[in-house]
Amino acid sequence: MTPVDAILSILAERDAGKSICPSEAAKRLAPEDWRPLLGRVREAGKRLADEGKIIVTKKGKPVDPHTVKGVIRYR
Repeated sequence: MTPVDAILSILAERDAGKSICPSEAAKRLAPEDWRPLLGRVREAGKRLADEGKIIVTKKGKPVDPHTVKGVIRYR
């Protein structure tokens, strides 16, 4: 499973309009040692947002995934 697969599969399991934390996707890939994968998940999230497949949010509002800092979510 790739980071893209993890993001999309978790979102598919959620109700429409619900969001996930990038760490959830990293934990899906490696439950015991997920922190090193967080950078790859965030990069995958940027690509998915660029393709229009997900929306990256911060405090519930859409943000530019290439410039945002801090805690984000995928919807």
